[in-house]
Amino acid sequence: MRFSPGLLDEIRDRLPISDVVARRVSWDRRKSQPARGDFWACCPFHQEKTPSFHVDDRRGRYKCFGCGASGDHFRFLTETEGLSFPEAVERLAEQAGVPLPAPDPQAAARAERRAGLAEICEMAARFFQDEFATSSGEAARAYVARRKLLPETLREFRFGYAPNGRDALKRHLIGKGVDEAQMIEAGLVIRPDDGRASYDRFRNRLMIPIQDDRGRVIAFGGRTLDPDGQPKYLNSPETPLFHKGTMVFNFHRAREPAHRSGQAIVVEGYMDAIAIWQAGMRNVVAALGTAFTEEQVARLWRLAPEPVVCFDGDAAGVSAAHRAVDRILPGLKSGYSFGFVFLPDGKDPDDLIQTGGRETFAGALSGSRPLIEVLWEREVQAARIDTPERRAALEKSLDDLVRTIADERVRRGYQLDIRLRLSNLFYQQARAQRGAGGARPARRPGASGAEEPSLPARGGDLPETTMFGNERILCGLCLKYPHLLERHVERLSTAGFGDALHARFRDELCRIATELEDVPVSRFFETLDTRFYQILSEALGEGEAGPMHEPGARGQARFRDLAQRLPILRFDPPVDFVEDLFAHYLDLLELRAAEADLEEELASLGDTLEEGDWERIRAHSQDLARRREECARDEHALAERARQLRGGGAETAAVPLAAPA
Repeated sequence: MRFSPGLLDEIRDRLPISDVVARRVSWDRRKSQPARGDFWACCPFHQEKTPSFHVDDRRGRYKCFGCGASGDHFRFLTETEGLSFPEAVERLAEQAGVPLPAPDPQAAARAERRAGLAEICEMAARFFQDEFATSSGEAARAYVARRKLLPETLREFRFGYAPNGRDALKRHLIGKGVDEAQMIEAGLVIRPDDGRASYDRFRNRLMIPIQDDRGRVIAFGGRTLDPDGQPKYLNSPETPLFHKGTMVFNFHRAREPAHRSGQAIVVEGYMDAIAIWQAGMRNVVAALGTAFTEEQVARLWRLAPEPVVCFDGDAAGVSAAHRAVDRILPGLKSGYSFGFVFLPDGKDPDDLIQTGGRETFAGALSGSRPLIEVLWEREVQAARIDTPERRAALEKSLDDLVRTIADERVRRGYQLDIRLRLSNLFYQQARAQRGAGGARPARRPGASGAEEPSLPARGGDLPETTMFGNERILCGLCLKYPHLLERHVERLSTAGFGDALHARFRDELCRIATELEDVPVSRFFETLDTRFYQILSEALGEGEAGPMHEPGARGQARFRDLAQRLPILRFDPPVDFVEDLFAHYLDLLELRAAEADLEEELASLGDTLEEGDWERIRAHSQDLARRREECARDEHALAERARQLRGGGAETAAVPLAAPA
């Protein structure tokens, strides 16, 4: 249904936005001025202790000055509760007393038909629940007892039992006045093609209702109680109500907890989802199938920007993860992706919870891997790179996959990230060949032939207020956020780096992003300065973690130095904050370069200063003073925002932002 702008405006006019928001926040009495329609609260979208979330009834808008979240009445409901836009309009229209336009007759007929089928499914759910409590449901009760499901869990998920008789449900529904055709359309009864009498689809099975976004029962999943029964799990067929490729089990329960926590857990089966829910992790859903569909991906992003998907660690689980990667890639967009967790071989989420409790499963989730790393490992493990042709084939395979990403910004970021990884991989492989007697790769013209210096020691002996630390941070941010390199490449290329190694690394990064943009990695990697790989290998988890093409601890080692220098990055700050941080460090480098220029000019002039020299130097000094003040203000604002993003913790209060000279 389309809603006219006039209708939406009428809802906004009748319903103060503060009434909509008040259900989620507590107003700060000192800062709020209700008489003026001006309200302040701690933000519902991120953790903070000082109110920075502003609601203005006069404009009908909200805005958080900490995380940047903003919107109107409808946006607030879609963001906090995961409602679709039509659902948000319907709810607010009812609260505001604004009648919605009547649907067209055909749409009304379809809605009435679906409502009738949902009512039949509800009757079936009650029947299964009643049977679960009878003597015939003893085997079902024994099964859930073995799974250690609690009574409140059984009630919440409305567990039931489908009797073993041929037509027990059918006879029950006929007694309720439901005709056979409706039972068949709802997927509850099967009519054989050979003319025999119809019979119940689910028999001798533990029954679990599948509910839509509003909590209505629209389908069922049944687990056989016969040791030799097949299939083990049986879902309802496609019906006017139930479309397996678009449904996500437990979505209606997980929506609010997921939005509150900013996280969503995705598992393969509904029994695993129920076990995790019982353990207190209410932001869990299950995909009803082995492979994601594009519709399910979009629905999962309504729960959280980066859901974490759990797969078994065996070959089947890895294969399912790889299929999911291919489905997710085309829909990637700025700020939205997926994390991947591979559980120990032979273990499912319920096993981990039963043996180690919630903490063990939460620990597994904390080790989730980014989508790009799963994609990279899949392609590299299946490739051979011992010849130029095979290296080119790997590069083409990765490039073809990345080109399926529709979002241009994300696609460009993936392309640059992949080029850096390929460059390092090809270099490591060539170095290994040299160790086996192969030839040394060609050096870039003009590169020194002297022995490469080792990297300086880092850590507590390098205060982050030094230019060395600032330069290292800029290099690391370029690797962790490739879009920053692409967006600021011109400014970065002219920044005055004081450390020669950092400057060479910066130059090679900029060259990859500009001069070598259209040159295959398999052709240019040997032309890069060897010292480039000294920092690149560290940033990508080389060294003790092993080469980056080798699976293992790479994901944990990657950018660990950067996270030590910038602790706020461990809390996944929003992209706009990272970009402001990046620009701040560039400002500091440019400020230091400008100060050095002034010092050099003063030294060259000596004591023979003319009036024109004084004017120029005074103007230069005043400009430097202004820029120092701007850097100081920016640093204070960044530190304050970092504290808010962290929730006011002491660790974030000490985020090392370099101080201007």
